Amino acid sequence: MYIIVVGAGRTGSKVIELATRDDHEVVVIERDHEIAEAVSATYDCMVINADAAAKEILLEAGVEEADALISTTENDSVNLMISMLGKQYGVETLVSSINDPQHMDLFGDLGVNIVESPHELNGQYLYRAVQRPAIQDFMEIGGGAEIFELTVEADAPIAGLSLIDADSDGHLPEETVIVAIVRDGDLLIPRGESDIRAGDTVTVFAKNGAGDRITGAFTKPC
Repeated sequence: MYIIVVGAGRTGSKVIELATRDDHEVVVIERDHEIAEAVSATYDCMVINADAAAKEILLEAGVEEADALISTTENDSVNLMISMLGKQYGVETLVSSINDPQHMDLFGDLGVNIVESPHELNGQYLYRAVQRPAIQDFMEIGGGAEIFELTVEADAPIAGLSLIDADSDGHLPEETVIVAIVRDGDLLIPRGESDIRAGDTVTVFAKNGAGDRITGAFTKPC
């Protein structure tokens, strides 16, 4: 895949790292000279030290041949301009981070896949870490539903039970599904007879979110 990444800050650099690791052809456009030099020295990709909002720079980057254009700057106006140019040149996949949620409709109308502000997402994670300390990772799906990960603690109510028994004992509320179990580094796809053991990292889908009843099933009673 041919990917153009605009902006090589904290968000952009992670995208570059992942894309180059997967052996995609990556072109980076970064206006800061020092950051551009660092990216060039660190990753196997082409780096253009320039302002991506200029049409000729995107053409130099090969926007007409690109499969994806990812804009990660901290300026929504720049991200929007880049997305508009990408759409003009027929880039199939347009992705942009958004710093102000009020601008979401502008990007949505262009058909851009939107990633919320990293600062806002970080705030959500920090608050969730206080609110539900047992949860290691989570993602809101919509309508109150969430997917989250947590590790089963020793003496947790669900530890040692099969999924069938955990359900019949009322540990899993309605429309809550354990979708994956990682045990000793191995990924297990759970079935009804699968057991839950202390130390397992489980991925859970909960239609009504990660309430106390669910998280309490996986943690040691106080």
